[in-house]
Amino acid sequence: MLKISIKDRRSRRLLVLEGKIFAPWTDELTKVACQDDANQIAGRELVINLQGVTDISADGEETLYSLMVQGAKFHGGGVFIKQVMKRLAQRMR
Repeated sequence: MLKISIKDRRSRRLLVLEGKIFAPWTDELTKVACQDDANQIAGRELVINLQGVTDISADGEETLYSLMVQGAKFHGGGVFIKQVMKRLAQRMR
């Protein structure tokens, strides 16, 4: 299960994730992160807090990588999560 909390501000959208980033919740994460209904996130920075994430599947890694390529910023997380994010950042180079 993945809990996604949305905190909208004028200049950014913050997503606070808690739980496991696995399918089918990866689809929901993409939908929430990329939704542009009525320009809800147009022109704002997307920041994803991974502090409460406990596990990431291969599908979850692909979802995070896709968001990273689109310009999302990430912070938080334990040792495992930081290793995954480091590996994904290296893929971008």
